[in-house]
Amino acid sequence: MFPCFQYRRILSVVLILSVVLPAVALAAPPKTSAPQVVKVLRTTDKAQSNVYVPKVFEVNNANPYEISSFVDDAVQVEGGLIATYANPEKGGEGGLILVVVGGAELFTGNTLITMAFASKKVTLAQLLRNWGIVYLGNLVGSIATAYIVFLGKQYSFGNGAVGLAALNIAEGKTALTFVQALALGIMCNALVCMAVWMCYSARSTTDKILAIIPPISCFVAAGFEHSIANMYFIPIGLFIKYFGDPKFFELIGKTAENFPTLTWGNFFIANLLPVTIGNIIGGGLMVGLVYWFVYQRKSDK
Repeated sequence: MFPCFQYRRILSVVLILSVVLPAVALAAPPKTSAPQVVKVLRTTDKAQSNVYVPKVFEVNNANPYEISSFVDDAVQVEGGLIATYANPEKGGEGGLILVVVGGAELFTGNTLITMAFASKKVTLAQLLRNWGIVYLGNLVGSIATAYIVFLGKQYSFGNGAVGLAALNIAEGKTALTFVQALALGIMCNALVCMAVWMCYSARSTTDKILAIIPPISCFVAAGFEHSIANMYFIPIGLFIKYFGDPKFFELIGKTAENFPTLTWGNFFIANLLPVTIGNIIGGGLMVGLVYWFVYQRKSDK
C-alpha cells in the first residue's frame, strides 16, 4: 500500500478528532465507567449467545458485505483508482461502523463473549455455538460478496491496476508463515475489540463512530491480519487468478503462475487458520478476559 495513503489516513483521523472531540466533550453527558461497560457487555454477550440460529446466520450474511465493501475500497485505493486518500473510512473503519451501528454480527467482535463466559453468564457450548454460526455466516457472505464483485469485472478497472493490487495483496497474505500470521492476527483483534469495547460506553451514533476510527485506523495502517477481512481479500484474488479474463493478464503483463502461493489450500491453512486463532487470542484473551479480570472478577465471586 502506498506510504502516502498510510500517512494521509492517519493525518486525516488526527485532524477530524482534533476538531470534533473538543465539541463532543463539551456537550457530552457524564461518561460511562469501565465497570459499567463490563456489565453492559456481559448482558449483551449473553443475549448474543442465545439468538435463534437462522436469525444469527441471516444477520451474519449481511455483515460480510458491509466489511467487504470497505475492504474493496482499500483494494481500489492501492490500485490507484481512488485519489481521495484523506477519507478515513476507505477501509475497515467504515465496515465496523456499519456493523456496530447496523446491529450485525462480526466474529472478531464476538470474541468478547469470553467476558460473559468468565462471569458464568454463558456456557462453553453457547460460546462455541455463537462463534461457529457467526464465523460460518461471515465466511459465506464474504466469499459471495467477492464473487459478485468478480462478476462485475472490477478487477479490470484502472487498466487492470485494481486487479493487480488484489492479486498482490492476496499473494502476500497467503505467503505469511504460521507464526507471523498468528502474531499479526493477535494484534489486529486486540485493536478491533478495543474499538468495540469503547462503543459500549457511547451514548450516540456519533460517539460510536468516533470511538471506532482511531483503533481501526491503527490496525489497517500497521498491516495487521483480520480473519473476516481476509475472507474477502484472498477469495477475490483467487477468483481473479483462476477465472480472470485472459485480456486482463495480458494488460498487466503477468500470468497466474506469477502468484504461486495464492491457492485455496493456503487461504484456509496458511492464513485463515492462524489468523483466526490469533484473533481469538487478541480479542478474547488480551481484551475480554483482561478487562473482566481488572473490573469484574471480584464482583462475580
